Amino acid sequence: MDIISIVFIAVGLSMDSFAVSIANGLTLRDLNFKKRLIIASSLAIFQALMPLFGWFIGTGYKNHIIEIAHWIAFLLLSFIGLKMIYEGIKKKNNNSEKSELKIPILIGQSFATSIDAFAVGISFAFLNLSITIPILIIGVITLIISFIGLSLGKFLGIKFGKFAEIFGGLVLIGIGIKVLIEHLYF
Repeated sequence: MDIISIVFIAVGLSMDSFAVSIANGLTLRDLNFKKRLIIASSLAIFQALMPLFGWFIGTGYKNHIIEIAHWIAFLLLSFIGLKMIYEGIKKKNNNSEKSELKIPILIGQSFATSIDAFAVGISFAFLNLSITIPILIIGVITLIISFIGLSLGKFLGIKFGKFAEIFGGLVLIGIGIKVLIEHLYF
């Protein structure tokens, strides 16, 4: 597999992280450069490590893991999305407060958006590819795209207040449904 193909795979894998980043940018307070870098790094690290884990597991457990991975992603993203919607509805003033992203939620988002990357790692094992270059490319591209998503979400969040948090929750639930449908029907 050539580098261009790996770049396209990385961009495709990072789209869920991009959407989650926009949702986070819409809802988080004080989203300075350092916080954006931390969140984007978490998403990128998970996105890069999951293919590595998939590559190591290879074919031995593929069918067992792939059967439940989409349900895990769906449930995590739906839970986080519903929590965001609840908090958005609960707020009395559009601009009075914004959420903080707790570490367990960030880890849940990072894990849920990287499950597809795990399956890609398994396919890399089938193709007998060296995993080093693909995980570096996937990590760097996800970092950049997630940082852009956080910045875009921050810009939009300033304009739309509490409705941004409700929308962000809907986006996360939508991603969870997309993952579920893709794995059940395709």
